[in-house]
Amino acid sequence: MKRTVSEINEKIKRGKVVVVRADEMTEIVRQEGAREAFEKVDVVTTGTFGPMCSSGAFLNLGQSDPPIKMSRVWLNDVPVCADLAAVDIYIGATAISEKAGMNYGGGHVIQDFVDGKSIRLRATGYGTDCYPRREIETYINKETVNQAFLFNPRNAYQNYSCATNGSERALYTYMGILLPKFGNITYSSAGQLSPLLNDPYYRTVGIGTRVFLCGAEGYVAWQGTQHKPSVKRTKKGFPVEPAGSLALTGDLKKMSSRFLRGARFHRYGATLFVGVGIPVPVLDDEMASFTGVGDDELETSVFDYSEQKRSRRKLGSVTYEELRSGKVELLGKSIPTAPLSSYKVAREIAETLKSWIAKGDFFLTEPVQPLPVEGDLKVLEAGRRKGGQVVQ
Repeated sequence: MKRTVSEINEKIKRGKVVVVRADEMTEIVRQEGAREAFEKVDVVTTGTFGPMCSSGAFLNLGQSDPPIKMSRVWLNDVPVCADLAAVDIYIGATAISEKAGMNYGGGHVIQDFVDGKSIRLRATGYGTDCYPRREIETYINKETVNQAFLFNPRNAYQNYSCATNGSERALYTYMGILLPKFGNITYSSAGQLSPLLNDPYYRTVGIGTRVFLCGAEGYVAWQGTQHKPSVKRTKKGFPVEPAGSLALTGDLKKMSSRFLRGARFHRYGATLFVGVGIPVPVLDDEMASFTGVGDDELETSVFDYSEQKRSRRKLGSVTYEELRSGKVELLGKSIPTAPLSSYKVAREIAETLKSWIAKGDFFLTEPVQPLPVEGDLKVLEAGRRKGGQVVQ
């Protein structure tokens, strides 16, 4: 037996759809089996909320009089990319302030914009016949700019590795502060609620999929950067290290800072916490089984971040049930664990998306193109020097 996305949307339209969160689906599958769960449930909602550094926003600022071709731009003293059209800019989440340093960055600017605050704009241009102005300083907000949309090159990683530190000193990383001598383990995933862990082979999630993005509707624009589906998987098909990822976009003006937060990691830099929820249509028994996975079945890998090389030493695998318990047994010792992502907010996202669908405010979309199910990452090799020059 199978059902289609069109059939599910018709149920949404008639108010007859049955939608549950991913953690609720786990209990249904375990109590009644995948076949009964498929017959009972139409849609499973997922959610994740954590730091996603590969995020940012495009803004069109509107043109001044006389007009300017902006070549260098700062928002609240944070440098942004202006190498586009005259007044199009892209602000990356990890850019840091030239005055406040790591205490304030692109992620904070994006949140301030969403919150309706005034943002100080400084821009310079080199001057042309059609763009004679060379500098401008003013304030902008979400009511004064033309378009503003989030465009995140890499979000919603399908699993993510844990980090620990075997060295003699503390490390300050994008995985937070790692204490010396394996003093802690940090992780960043919602486990059984995580979107792509509920669709491990991307059967229903692809380009064009409508998603919950930071409190508004968004879309999958492309496979995310570092999309790497060809990784080791469990017998049930779930990856045990970072695999797929998504490039996501949506209207920044409609988003909420409840699900989009600027942040800083001590002695590392700025980032943006992003809330993503994806509805997974239960098309058949297999999808019911996938969405019924629990934290005790989902594993991730632990790596020693004290090794400053691309291929760090893998120390073992742990389940999300172990991680969420607050400690894991590894290397012959009990090591405390700490999440960087919020399971509470991830569950709130899944519940919010569930209510949108149940009320008929959110319909599912079929991908216009599937995500790649094969592929690995290339390695950037440092160039060789010969006679003071870098050669190929």
